[in-house]
Amino acid sequence: MGFFDRFKSKPEPAAGECMAAQAEPAERREIPAAEADPTSGEDAAAASAASEGLLARFKRGLQRTSQLLNTDIRDLFKQEGRLVDDDFLRDLFALLIRTDMGTNPANSICEQVQTEHRARVVRMEDILQIIQAKLLELLAQPEQPIAFAESGPTVIMVVGVNGSGKTTSIAKLARLFRDQGKRVILGAGDTFRAAAVEQLTVWADRVGVELVKGEAGGDPASVAHRTVALALDSGAEVCIVDTAGRLQTQANLMNQLSKIRRVIGKLIPAAPHEVLLVLDATAGQNGISQAKGFSDAAGCTGIVLAKLDGTAKGGVVIPIRQQFNIPVKYVGIGEKAEDLALFNPGEFVRALFADAGIPPR
Repeated sequence: MGFFDRFKSKPEPAAGECMAAQAEPAERREIPAAEADPTSGEDAAAASAASEGLLARFKRGLQRTSQLLNTDIRDLFKQEGRLVDDDFLRDLFALLIRTDMGTNPANSICEQVQTEHRARVVRMEDILQIIQAKLLELLAQPEQPIAFAESGPTVIMVVGVNGSGKTTSIAKLARLFRDQGKRVILGAGDTFRAAAVEQLTVWADRVGVELVKGEAGGDPASVAHRTVALALDSGAEVCIVDTAGRLQTQANLMNQLSKIRRVIGKLIPAAPHEVLLVLDATAGQNGISQAKGFSDAAGCTGIVLAKLDGTAKGGVVIPIRQQFNIPVKYVGIGEKAEDLALFNPGEFVRALFADAGIPPR
């Protein structure tokens, strides 16, 4: 019987609520440290600076989770040490749940603490080391940028609910690829909301990429078809197709995503090469439901975690990785264009514990 099963009568804190989308101006792109040439001393120094900058931005974006894992755990220790008993495990479990990591990861951490330290007096550092090691285990994945097609345009389909930061994430991705010297074409597939098309139009002009639009209320699959066709005819390297923001519980709209996939596949059999789900980092446990619904309907290949800017807890990444094995590809960690970064689990976890001074196990 798991730890949570023994205490499941205890109420679980409410999950976070989705926040409205915020406009994020596009500027220069962040240069991942991995792109620097390690043989050059100058480039190595630049890579080190970029890495430190990423850690600092992760720290800002994970302020709330870091506080829960460091400050609040410190509050569990009234004295220098504390006995690991049922009361302590119950308190630790409740604290972990507040990070939005969900019951299974929290249960796994508490069981690890129980196995290693049951009936022993532990220090705060002992518990933080176990949490750090378990999070690294649960989040383990290599950095996974976009998998580009070997030839022809790489088609990226972007899905997510309204207010998740989908449009802004598309603009950041477009700027990222354009700065890599690639020609990018966007498709405004959210034909049901005029504001969505207008917003993407503004972004396309600002970033300097082409945009395909359809009639208001028209068939989104038709927009996707024309966008991919233009990419093929014009020799564009990247084609990003927006879709209507929708709730993952709306069956008809989710079926529409499947239709868009089929239409794209008729033009390029291997496409879409990527299906990115944009999740609002402030959405809490609702992100798990979104991941399941969109993955079933659209076959998601990766996640863009948006709005990890200090207002979110970010722990929802953990159960999503555990349950669906969908890699987190990029993280939006601020309002600037350079605040779109490749997700690095080591840097992510390091940022959570940076202020605690806890060395890895």
